[in-house]
Amino acid sequence: MSSVASAPVRVRFCPSPTGNPHVGLVRTALFNWAFAKHHQGTLVFRIEDTDAARDSEESYDQLLDSLRWLGFDWDEGPEVGGPHAPYRQSQRMDIYRDVAQKLQDAGRAYHCYCSTAELDARRDAARAAGKPSGYDGHCRDLSAEQVEAYRAEGRTPIVRFRMPDETITFTDLVRGELTFTAENVPDYGIVRANGAPLYTLVNPVDDALMEITHVLRGEDLLSSTPRQIALYKALIDLGIAKEIPSFGHLPYVMGEGNKKLSKRDPESSLNLYRERGFLPEGLLNYLSLLGWSLSGDRDVFSMDEMVAAFEISDVNPNPARFDLKKCEAINGDHIRLLDVKDFTERCAPWLQAPFAPWAPEDFDEAKWQAVAPHAQTRLKVLSEITDNVDFLFLAEPVEDEASWTKAMKEGSDALLRTAREKLESADWTSAEALKEAVLAAGETHGLKLGKAQAPVRVAVTGRTIGLPLFESLEILGKEKTLARIDAALARLAA
Repeated sequence: MSSVASAPVRVRFCPSPTGNPHVGLVRTALFNWAFAKHHQGTLVFRIEDTDAARDSEESYDQLLDSLRWLGFDWDEGPEVGGPHAPYRQSQRMDIYRDVAQKLQDAGRAYHCYCSTAELDARRDAARAAGKPSGYDGHCRDLSAEQVEAYRAEGRTPIVRFRMPDETITFTDLVRGELTFTAENVPDYGIVRANGAPLYTLVNPVDDALMEITHVLRGEDLLSSTPRQIALYKALIDLGIAKEIPSFGHLPYVMGEGNKKLSKRDPESSLNLYRERGFLPEGLLNYLSLLGWSLSGDRDVFSMDEMVAAFEISDVNPNPARFDLKKCEAINGDHIRLLDVKDFTERCAPWLQAPFAPWAPEDFDEAKWQAVAPHAQTRLKVLSEITDNVDFLFLAEPVEDEASWTKAMKEGSDALLRTAREKLESADWTSAEALKEAVLAAGETHGLKLGKAQAPVRVAVTGRTIGLPLFESLEILGKEKTLARIDAALARLAA
């Protein structure tokens, strides 16, 4: 199978609305979105919500909100509609019942009455004998008498798909040619005993009816592919499907300790990145690198550039490790690519309640606009802006004891007095002049600029790390700067 069929490309993204979206899910959505855009194809967004015990409307709303925040758009699906509606599986139950019945009528599926205990016992026996432990076909060809006996016991059957006795080979768009022998792909359930359809049925049926040409999904679903290919062949024979789609299985995303990143891992939560102030374009740029790259020497690029270059055949099948520090670094690069006006607007949520520790009336828009270009050079995530600019809007700097202890060494009081004297007579319209004043104070005490400015920074901002110091002093102003140095001297004296 080629990576692109002759027919127009149609891909799908079909998550379940079960809690906070996972970054692995976002990576899958991204690759499908980019693939569809690259080939001027169609992206179908479908909701797999047949599991009433786990799915919820709250999670559904959260999922749509998350995809909109990330900047994804889709051609068919919720809020958009399309020729294959409805796009929520919970609204398509009649379709699945009809297909399941047609499969049974054609002899491609059958009722299975085996109990869980019986299945477990036979699996254990097969393992002990060194044989495959999948379903052994016990109910494949029951007589009418056997069926009647099971029903008399009150057993309610599931529906199983009858796998053909043949080897299944297909070319994975990421992994190349793969082969599965018949003994390793046994008959499998497609409808529960209570009549509820299983993923194994609804997913390929929807793909068939929605004319999906390419299925790009996680590696964890690779083992289900030969089963679905067999089902597709049956659906084609029944006139339900037109063709078997091409499959591409994306590499695992690994977390700490080279374990697969799971929903339980904090760094897997999309909400975490939204709350910390990641840019959607920064996060997506990093996630695209988990299995793909634009070029060997370039990590930072726009989504338009990704779309222009993206081919599923370029995806690396090896597991990709999630590196939070690299994710932050790439996001910081995207922050610096923003124009200043866009940057200031995106910072707005972190400059007000509940994040801002200052009163709304103490926020000074002119000072914010003046400091924003300096802040933009330093941030990795937008939420860092609050701590970086609070010294401008609080009556007193934040008391960070660790910073105070680190900066206020023996002799700091003398240095601060000299710095105050030099700053008193400095030109406060020039950050460079303020730098020269502190440099001169340091030289008086045999200190280089780095050592000399640390006590000044902590006295004025409360922290050892922050925005460029002398630009910060200029924006804060002479009166407040000198008053804070005086307060620090009083504290040192005490």
